[in-house]
Amino acid sequence: MRIAIAGGGLGGLTLARILHRHGIDAVVYEREASRSARSQGGSLDLHPESGQHALAEAGLAGRFRTEARPEGEEHRILDPAGRTLVHHKPPPGSFSGRPEIDRRALRDLLLDSLPGDAVAWQHRLVAATPRPAGGFGLRFHGGHRTDCDILVGADGARSVVRSLLTDAKLSYVATLVELGISDADRRHPEVAELVGPGNLWCIGANQILAAQRLGDGSIRVGISLRAEDRDIDTYRSKRALLDLFDGWDPSLTALIEAGDSEPTPRRIEAMPIGARWANRPGITLIGDAAHLMPPVGEGANQAMLDAAELAGELAANPAEPDSAIRTYEEAMFTRTRSIAEMSTRVQAMMLSPTAADDITRFFTARAVDR
Repeated sequence: MRIAIAGGGLGGLTLARILHRHGIDAVVYEREASRSARSQGGSLDLHPESGQHALAEAGLAGRFRTEARPEGEEHRILDPAGRTLVHHKPPPGSFSGRPEIDRRALRDLLLDSLPGDAVAWQHRLVAATPRPAGGFGLRFHGGHRTDCDILVGADGARSVVRSLLTDAKLSYVATLVELGISDADRRHPEVAELVGPGNLWCIGANQILAAQRLGDGSIRVGISLRAEDRDIDTYRSKRALLDLFDGWDPSLTALIEAGDSEPTPRRIEAMPIGARWANRPGITLIGDAAHLMPPVGEGANQAMLDAAELAGELAANPAEPDSAIRTYEEAMFTRTRSIAEMSTRVQAMMLSPTAADDITRFFTARAVDR
């Protein structure tokens, strides 16, 4: 059984690792040239029931604890005047909640757990063609070709594999603009103190100015705005961003001014809630390829849980992989529908005119539930 996994993100690598633990070989085809080809983004809070569960299935729970930062779970929410609305601070050294880990560190942990030949770098899938006897012929950018018996699309928002199963269209749900602040403690100590060891959200009407501490001491700044018709290139200058936050406390807009380079804007998209497809032999999807949602903390966790559940089904029924895939898909469709609904509600709440009050009530209720 030759398994090809398109995409070497967290979902694809988790799937390969758990399959490997069960003695099932799989090759991950990744478009990037190497693990260090580009920045892997910010930090993630891994949830016990999903991301952490998947790492346990991968035999990597111990290594996760050595890389994770429980102090990164600290979360403060401010209003535009700099007043604190919510402040969640976990117990020192506690791993009982949702400790943070840098995406880069988590991806490296997964990569280091795989055999050296398990990832084929610089292999961007451009086409997959069904073979008469089953399986798929794969063609990559540059002309390389190979075959597989099972194809798993873990290739993200713009998945090539998804188009073989569904014509679900993506919708534009928000704009995200990102900046980075390196060596923050030394170069911008006031900003570093404001952000602290975890996450900071500054919430206004229809917009959020957020910051996140990474393990190397840098800070990742993100500005979330409602979806609109304006050309996102408008947001490629700090001046334009500062104009958006005119009247906000200067200690908050210092997050924008401290950025090391020009801002990077991008459109945030999502699949229709409840999107699904008819089961097809030899092929399936995990992660954003299967259920792209607004980014409110579930994407990576659900991708890793998809990987764990699919790998478990394939390992339990290796002689009937199509049955295993069907069982995985039905459970995944049910699980992710409610999570997509919640993610959509939270996204809308975060970018509403009354976001500060709504989010304060949301996090206060969560604290009571704990």
